[in-house]
Amino acid sequence: MTPEQTRQRFADARVARLATADADGRPHLVPMVFALAGDTIYSAVDAKPKRSSSLRRLANIAANPRVAVLVDHYDDDWEALWWVRADGSGRILDADEPESGDAIARLVARYSPYRARPPQGPVVAIDVARWSSWSAAGV
Repeated sequence: MTPEQTRQRFADARVARLATADADGRPHLVPMVFALAGDTIYSAVDAKPKRSSSLRRLANIAANPRVAVLVDHYDDDWEALWWVRADGSGRILDADEPESGDAIARLVARYSPYRARPPQGPVVAIDVARWSSWSAAGV
């Protein structure tokens, strides 16, 4: 895939998987909805039910900011398979920061359930350092 195709496929995806690791390197993987702005990926803590309000992804990013985000497409026609990965550094933004307001506005515009109940934050910001991709078809 070209760099443009890589970024477009990532931007068009509706869900991604966020990989974090704690200070000892123990991995943690969760699905997330997101918005892309340039080379920054945003996701926010929202009102969907969670086991705890103390989220491991937030603690992991605070302890070890290195993260990866993956989007992919599966099809029984294996010629249609592809994935895009963004490797970068995560930051946790308080809901009252201006960057958070912009991120939440992007998320609200992208996901209709957020229009009735916008996420309250905090916001995860991921500054992408490296994009990588693969496609079975080569494009």
